[in-house]
Amino acid sequence: MEAGGPAVPPVVSDRPDAVYVPSHVEGMKMAGMGTAGDLKVALSYSYPHRFWLVTGTNRRKVAIRSKDSVHLMVSLWDPETGVVPPSGSVSTTITRDGETVAEKRMWPMLSQNMGFHFGDNVALSGDGTYDVEVSVDPVGARRTGAFTDRFDSQATTTTRLEFSRSNLQEVMFKPFDDRKGERDAVAPMEMDMMPIATSPSRADLPGTVVGEATSGDAVFLATALESPPEGVDASGTYLAVSPRTPYNRYPLPFMTTSATVTRDGDSVFDGDLRATVDPDLGLHYGAVVGELSSGDELSLSVGVPPQLARHEGYEMAFFEMPSMTMTVP
Repeated sequence: MEAGGPAVPPVVSDRPDAVYVPSHVEGMKMAGMGTAGDLKVALSYSYPHRFWLVTGTNRRKVAIRSKDSVHLMVSLWDPETGVVPPSGSVSTTITRDGETVAEKRMWPMLSQNMGFHFGDNVALSGDGTYDVEVSVDPVGARRTGAFTDRFDSQATTTTRLEFSRSNLQEVMFKPFDDRKGERDAVAPMEMDMMPIATSPSRADLPGTVVGEATSGDAVFLATALESPPEGVDASGTYLAVSPRTPYNRYPLPFMTTSATVTRDGDSVFDGDLRATVDPDLGLHYGAVVGELSSGDELSLSVGVPPQLARHEGYEMAFFEMPSMTMTVP
């Protein structure tokens, strides 16, 4: 067993190279909220826990250290639309009585019950009151639609963290002895205080859905809009590819994708798809492709898989991602 709160079960030994039910799931406690520029910020915490960092196609496990007090989490969303922009960078500075306790550049992460967030394990200096300054960098992805001129500057907010070991022990901890390792996922938390990032369902995607495929256990939906959203300086059909996790439809940021459109054996488009955040399309990868016609062959390729840290249940998926081919109806 690893240290860090309740008896943490070992990692599932026979886990698949796919999304799976983890050995357990943990709840969280809300610490405080604030506003940083255009974004609402929520600070929460849970038991310290293991996670995996991703560099290219390599993953590295971060084990729980005996000195870790909490797993600190930062969630961001647009208060006007409720959309979570799964992009950007977040740093925290934790102080107590004017003394710096920890400074962290938080890892962008994906967990089954919280979805996309920023987090890391943190060592605090015992029970007490801490001030946490959260610095939010501009959203790195292209922004379109009502987001075109937003989320483009650095901003900070400060909130309080009231920490005690006794309160931490009240956090939910649920093992999955009978289901662990199954190809499935834990349902998202039900949180009235803040939204969870989810990609639009197939029925809710703008435009005309022209294909769906799976690669590396990620689901890719491709939709075509007659004209690009505001913020894209071009004319013609806009191809938007929306990759998401199975089961929970969480968006998959920090990856590179490209597309090829072939008509009657000739390539009519071959290029990169740009990471974009849009209030209606959500996080997607898009480009103007001229036009799409019935019978066109659309090929999608992933150059770099999602470069975000993974909580247990996601660390085996989204690495080996073969090219996908679909025919435009």
